[in-house]
Amino acid sequence: MPDFLRSTRSRVAVTAFAASVVALGAVSVWFVLQAESRLRDAAAQLADAHADAIVQLLNTGAEPADLTLLVRDSIYEVTDHAGKRLVSCPVLDGATLAANDTDVTLRPYEIVRSDQASVGCAPELRDLDESLTVHVVHAFSGNSKYDVYAGVQIDPEGQAAVDSVRTVLTFGVPAVALLIGVIAWLAVRRSLRPVEAIRAEVAEIGAHDLGRRVPEPGTGDEIARLAGTMNTMLARLDEAVTRQSRFTSDASHELRTPLASLRTQLEVLLAHPDRLDWRHSCENALLDVTRLQDLVADLVLLGKLDHAGPDRLEPVALSEVVQAVAAGRADVEVSGTPVVRGHRTRLERLVRNLVDNAERHAASRVVVAVSAVDGWAVLTVTDDGPGIPEADRERVFDRFVRLDDARARDDGGSGLGLAIVADIARAHGGTARAEAGSRFVVTLPELKPS
Repeated sequence: MPDFLRSTRSRVAVTAFAASVVALGAVSVWFVLQAESRLRDAAAQLADAHADAIVQLLNTGAEPADLTLLVRDSIYEVTDHAGKRLVSCPVLDGATLAANDTDVTLRPYEIVRSDQASVGCAPELRDLDESLTVHVVHAFSGNSKYDVYAGVQIDPEGQAAVDSVRTVLTFGVPAVALLIGVIAWLAVRRSLRPVEAIRAEVAEIGAHDLGRRVPEPGTGDEIARLAGTMNTMLARLDEAVTRQSRFTSDASHELRTPLASLRTQLEVLLAHPDRLDWRHSCENALLDVTRLQDLVADLVLLGKLDHAGPDRLEPVALSEVVQAVAAGRADVEVSGTPVVRGHRTRLERLVRNLVDNAERHAASRVVVAVSAVDGWAVLTVTDDGPGIPEADRERVFDRFVRLDDARARDDGGSGLGLAIVADIARAHGGTARAEAGSRFVVTLPELKPS
């Protein structure tokens, strides 16, 4: 493709020009043909009248030779059934009017002006110094003895007007089409100006500059919606990159602590093997390894939830999941038997994390309740602990967040349990929230029986 056609505005302009040439050209040709057809129809009607008059004279007994005296101001020719010319007006030399419903051109040198029979013919033949075009029709006499051909000149003024229109359209159609192409080029260039601004802005946005946004024109059209969509996409990318960066930093920090502790214990044990209790040191090292294993498992699960495609889900009775996980660890209250479409193993992980968190903070009692409310399966986990401050009820579901950092570390918490709860609930089309006191509520869409 030529370089000048690679831009959208050039392609649109060329397309508009070509379409205009075709459309305007077709309309112009149709208009000229219709005008010429009307001129020929008018000439044909008048020629039919002249032919009918000659046929009537022949049918009443007139001879073809008598027509030079009986018929005036007409152009005609009469032949016998063999095609031999019997009389014509004007007298022709090297030309003939023997045709049917067509145009015949008579040139000045083909008309014998010296013959007396040419004198009384149509007035347009007098002083003729250029070719004359007539429309000829064909008729038969009553006994089919003679063929009568009558011709009438096409309206010269009308033909001149049609010729003028044809000339104007021949040059005007390309000019108008070119003007339309230029207007289309300018219009598209103006319309795409915001797109160029968006492109330039996006080209300057780097991985560490996702806070920038493309300009949004206030036109409310497709380009404005495109800009809005791109800004929404940039906001999501910015959030995802920020979250990923924070997650990587936090994960590195969380992994560094047990690794540093494990290394320190091993180095001290190797440096002073006779001064330390090997069994106690190995138990401490095993505790750090277990903590590392749990943390890596949580990170792997979060990674799967972040990039999970559509899972093969199945109907799961939420009350059965709660009974399997929480029985013996909490008081279970079941009101109804809601069924959800989900991943059973991950739903068990959700319940387990909530119960683990409640046990970690409860004074003496944990209650797990399951109910069905307005098409939603509702899971509630409550403990009698100190509760969550209102300002932290949303933040508590962020990754690596510990409201009581020291105690969480001692108890082996990684700060990922509630984040996993929120992601699993979200993956199942539900939500997780913290309410007043030590109360966590998970809502999942209930599976209606088919």
